[in-house]
Amino acid sequence: MISKFTHAMGVVALMTLGTSAIAQEASSNRVAANTDWSVFVEDNPTECWAVSAPKETVNSRDGQVVSVRRGEILLFVFYRPGAGVNGQVTFTGGYPFASGSTAELDIGGTTFDLFTEGEWAWPATPEDDARIVAAMKRGSTATVSARSGRGTVTRDTFSLLGFTAGVEEAANRCSS
Repeated sequence: MISKFTHAMGVVALMTLGTSAIAQEASSNRVAANTDWSVFVEDNPTECWAVSAPKETVNSRDGQVVSVRRGEILLFVFYRPGAGVNGQVTFTGGYPFASGSTAELDIGGTTFDLFTEGEWAWPATPEDDARIVAAMKRGSTATVSARSGRGTVTRDTFSLLGFTAGVEEAANRCSS
């Protein structure tokens, strides 16, 4: 069983990958596009991921919608067989999250807490990842709500159209 610490360390290792994934989204390592989800593969080490950008983003402060500058906003599911990562859910909000805060992922009324560090958020355990992926396969949208270090509350809604095909493609490409 992978401990919470090992799971968190895997996420920290993937933070670097996530940054390169964002930069490479338009590169030739995209191997599939399944409606609203794309699949990417990297070698050395072997890594595969399904990723999507939000369909809707709402930023508010003190209950009022505000315009803010954010970096890339992406929801990922990673596979990294060499590190024992199998379906790890990761979110980047495009800003540093408030220190000690959690993000909330809502899929069809079922909510999951994501722990935050810097611009990244992820579930506590691989079992939580598996529950989230299962819920995403059944759902139609996933909404991540979080708070920035400046107090802005963000709400990013992702379509799950093509999620199952995308995540299965990523898993299959990293299974050998």
